[in-house]
Amino acid sequence: MAGILDSVNQRTQLVGQNRLELLLFRLEGNQLYGINVFKVKEVLQCPRLSVMPRSSPVVRGVASIRGGTLPILDLSMATGKPPLSDLKNSFAIITEYNNKVLGFLVRGVERIVNMNWEEIQAPPRGAGREHYLTAVTRVDGQLVEILDVEKVLAEVAPVSEKVSEKLVEQAPQPASGPARVLIVDDSAVARKQVIRCLEHLGIEVTALNDGRQALNFLRQLADEGKRPADEFRMLISDIEMPEMDGYTLTTEIRQDPRMQDMHILLHTSLSGVFNQAMVKRVGADDFLAKFQADELAGRVVDRLRKAG
Repeated sequence: MAGILDSVNQRTQLVGQNRLELLLFRLEGNQLYGINVFKVKEVLQCPRLSVMPRSSPVVRGVASIRGGTLPILDLSMATGKPPLSDLKNSFAIITEYNNKVLGFLVRGVERIVNMNWEEIQAPPRGAGREHYLTAVTRVDGQLVEILDVEKVLAEVAPVSEKVSEKLVEQAPQPASGPARVLIVDDSAVARKQVIRCLEHLGIEVTALNDGRQALNFLRQLADEGKRPADEFRMLISDIEMPEMDGYTLTTEIRQDPRMQDMHILLHTSLSGVFNQAMVKRVGADDFLAKFQADELAGRVVDRLRKAG
């Protein structure tokens, strides 16, 4: 299955055009799931696993792959379903999230599909609050569920959202009232992490769910005669989002004279040199891999100082 990703490096032209490619896979049952190809390093037959004492039950073990040791998570268990029963015939999708390499066990890997972010929709409202979906779409008439991996990782290995006292003390407080920051992220877990981090700095946060919603919101402010860059000291945006991704959102903002001076930080689990190059290409001001509270707080404090 590693060959299915041989040409991934040739697909970078999709980014910035509001397009993505999904690697489709299955857990137990016939439901199709998808993961962004740019988060996938390779796909392997389930490697030999060594059990880790006192680890989460979701971590089925660690594997030695290409000279490194990485945890292998059972994605079925992680999303509240029964564990995969046939590990020998399962596959490990090796991914890079938040600057960490780990594997997700799945029953089977299907194929890669090329899609437009406009075809990716938010989960239906009736799905409730405890689901693990960040988006849904359809491929050949079949529903594809895109999992909220950030929620999975937050439950398996929680990260601290607390900001160090030193950074809190360094945060400038404008005389006109709390600084305001606009954040855009389709993951409810990621939004909460960023909100709690910024609240430690005394910052007022407006949170939106996707790039299309954010662009419409900013355009409405501009239509009302307001300068978005005056209303918000900065925009912190995810990259992978239904309807419109963060790269396209940034491009649209830069092309509108009424908001082109907005300070934009792309904050994403898509880590790597490739994404830093894309930041320059679309005109964002900064890039930060998720999620380290002090790193994010430090970038925000620096921005508040420069913005006066």
